[in-house]
Amino acid sequence: MHSQMPDIQKYEQKFKALADQKRLEIMYELTQRGETCVCDLTDYFEMTQSKLSYHLRILLDANLITKRTKGTWSFYDLNDQEVNNLLSEELCCVFRKKGNSSCC
Repeated sequence: MHSQMPDIQKYEQKFKALADQKRLEIMYELTQRGETCVCDLTDYFEMTQSKLSYHLRILLDANLITKRTKGTWSFYDLNDQEVNNLLSEELCCVFRKKGNSSCC
């Protein structure tokens, strides 16, 4: 009998989102700036808003960033909790061999 499998698809979506240089750059910039208006990101990355929105949507769908709308402007920020989960024990525990409890 198999033990309960974790939601692998959830991780697949997150890692696919991270497997792009431009999206990693966007996340890094949000780390440096904190919550940032999409207009400032468009200027910084010298991208069309449609191209930037494409990358932001992938990051949003993977829950790696958050979005807040104020009037007609959208503001994005890093989802610290979700990013920390990927970089910490949560994912470590998914792939930790039984009997090796150094992180779980």
